[in-house]
Amino acid sequence: MKLINAAQQLRDEVSALRFSAPVTHTYNPLDYAWAPHELYLRRFGQGRKKVLFLGMNPGPFGMAQCGVPFGEIAAVRDWLGITAPVSKPANENPKKPIDGFACTRAEVSGKRLWGLFAQRFATPEDFFVDHFVTNYCPLLWLNGTKNVTPDKLPKAEVAPVIAACDKHLRAQAEILQPELVIGVGKYARAQAERALAGLPLRFGDILHPSPASPAANKGWAEAASKQLRELGVWA
Repeated sequence: MKLINAAQQLRDEVSALRFSAPVTHTYNPLDYAWAPHELYLRRFGQGRKKVLFLGMNPGPFGMAQCGVPFGEIAAVRDWLGITAPVSKPANENPKKPIDGFACTRAEVSGKRLWGLFAQRFATPEDFFVDHFVTNYCPLLWLNGTKNVTPDKLPKAEVAPVIAACDKHLRAQAEILQPELVIGVGKYARAQAERALAGLPLRFGDILHPSPASPAANKGWAEAASKQLRELGVWA
């Protein structure tokens, strides 16, 4: 319940924020896809975790559709065993619709990440004994059909987002008490090191599984597994 309460607070804080150009649409899946997100927290957020994997913000065909971090639909439905109703954002972009679990587009990053975990662990319950996956920020920003990264937002508008996300990440760290926080990509690691400064944690990172990364397209699972072994996460 502590994780759920923290997520509700983050949802409400960022839902109240407004953004100007270049942002045309803002999606907050903690709002319209709350049901599957809460189910994810309730089912897999129990107990202390050794390792916290941290992504940045939702992908348009992943968490934006189903509320689960790196939430490629097939992985969430078939491996995690999560399905739940998803509604629509208040200002939906017709060229980037939210179809929930009916979405037929694959989120490559999520397919790779959850696919690696599914290869190594027989069940999601086995994985979540020691691991948890979260995102730093729940918002997806669009400029038409293009994603807008946080560094492209006006500083005055991104500042309250960072404050809310920092507070939420610290709450997650205090609840889950991980030993190691792993950024999925160096940018996520940098946010974790800044937001969690002063806590007794180790930090690391793995290659981001995005198809936009040439390195990830040359064997992401092998590269990430090697990095996790070097971090002492996996034998």
